[in-house]
Amino acid sequence: MSEPATPFDYEAAVLACARGERYALRALYEREAAWLLGVAMRIVRNRERAEDVLHDAFVQLWQGAQGFDPALGSARGWVYTIVRHRALREARRGGRELSLDPQDLDDVADLQQAAAPAERGFDAQTLERCLERLDDSRRACVLHAFVDGYTHEQIARRLQAPLGTIKSWIRRGLASLRECMA
Repeated sequence: MSEPATPFDYEAAVLACARGERYALRALYEREAAWLLGVAMRIVRNRERAEDVLHDAFVQLWQGAQGFDPALGSARGWVYTIVRHRALREARRGGRELSLDPQDLDDVADLQQAAAPAERGFDAQTLERCLERLDDSRRACVLHAFVDGYTHEQIARRLQAPLGTIKSWIRRGLASLRECMA
């Protein structure tokens, strides 16, 4: 799936949602739904539940768009955060053990900084290319943390590696992504 050549103004779309302009919600949905559904599916591991998560996230986005503050981060990051949090909540409800470590919160901020170039027009191929440049262990850790929603401890168990090593791989992976995408 390739992205359109014209840049999409996520901030303007979210702010238009805050003003009640339905076309903006539709534009956001058309632009991001496939990617957001993928994020939700990786976390809840069930298409029907992921579709429910996506629906609920867009309702939340529509109803809460007035709460978006551009000074606190990118609009695209805000949209993805809503979906990710909804999916994590749904996964917890479904019995999947997910707990958040304070270090995970720092990493979320780091990933959002790394993804900031998205607001300047980078595409999915750039992200894929940058992820491919990471060594296997760093790439796995970053994807487990930010796509699957695992905590550092869960990743350490899954990869059978020391917790400190996992934290280091995530930090270095994020730094490499930030540099590659700059």
